[in-house]
Amino acid sequence: MSTIDPAAKVKLGRTNLQVSRICFGTSSLGDMPDTYGYSVDEERARATVRAIFDGPVNFLDTSRLYGFGRSEQRIGDVIRERGGLPDNFVISTKLDRDAPTNRFDAGQARRSLEQSLEALGLDRLQLVHLHDPEHAASLSQVTGPRGAVQELFAMKEEGLVEAVGLAAGKVEVMMPILRDWDFDALITHNRFTLTNRNAQEMIGLARARGTAILNAAPYCGGVLAKGVAAYPRYVYQDASDTALQPIRRIEAICAKYGIPPGAAALQFSLRDERIAATICGVSKPQRIAQTIEWAQWPIEDRAWDELLALPFATDDPESARDYKPG
Repeated sequence: MSTIDPAAKVKLGRTNLQVSRICFGTSSLGDMPDTYGYSVDEERARATVRAIFDGPVNFLDTSRLYGFGRSEQRIGDVIRERGGLPDNFVISTKLDRDAPTNRFDAGQARRSLEQSLEALGLDRLQLVHLHDPEHAASLSQVTGPRGAVQELFAMKEEGLVEAVGLAAGKVEVMMPILRDWDFDALITHNRFTLTNRNAQEMIGLARARGTAILNAAPYCGGVLAKGVAAYPRYVYQDASDTALQPIRRIEAICAKYGIPPGAAALQFSLRDERIAATICGVSKPQRIAQTIEWAQWPIEDRAWDELLALPFATDDPESARDYKPG
């Protein structure tokens, strides 16, 4: 049984950024009821950001598209309220396509960055990812000449962005882009959890290339944090009894050993040496302290033996997801 310090700082791959082992994800703070099944108002979102800034974690992840800009705006409101970003704090955000048209060329990438800088109230960004290229009108528009990828790397050369990453869903879309471009970081979500290992090969490729790996959504969209009884959803969708059976098996083992399922789900990611940081979504201030507690929860080896012996899926867990941007 080892102790994990979630606030311990690690060097993010080849970059000079020092980040905590936990990063707080803020998509729900943009108020996205179609994705999460509940709303988050402005004051609750700002209170959550304040709690993040006041806590031991120095890493936060957002996106231009989360809540059609509301997530970045609410984070920016707190940054302005405090007179600037806290010392040594790292913001990760994402370039996004134009939602009405799905256009994602160089011009759209530049507009996305400018909108992020304005919303956050910053003049440069530490870490920016190319987001969801699989939803662009054309993948060649993203990766070709004068595409969004090329523009992202130009932003780094200009000093507007310190480090660049790739954040997407489908592994088969990400792998060729990861091979062709020298990204500093990679975000995968819902695809390396206690129930699914769809991203295993991609994690291996990123590791071999020296790309820092950020593993998001360890709770399978929230169900391993809230529990099947309270939140019968899986990867952002209402789930059938069959789809929830793997979660119930995890809950049974955790109950046997007195472990919160959220602690097991979080530590599954934290204990993997290939993962630089784990991105945990939070939607209210209380979740900040709870996440830190779960990261440090003692889990004995025999509990891990049982949890890791459970069967897991390797297919894309979001293949049937009704994706609703914003």
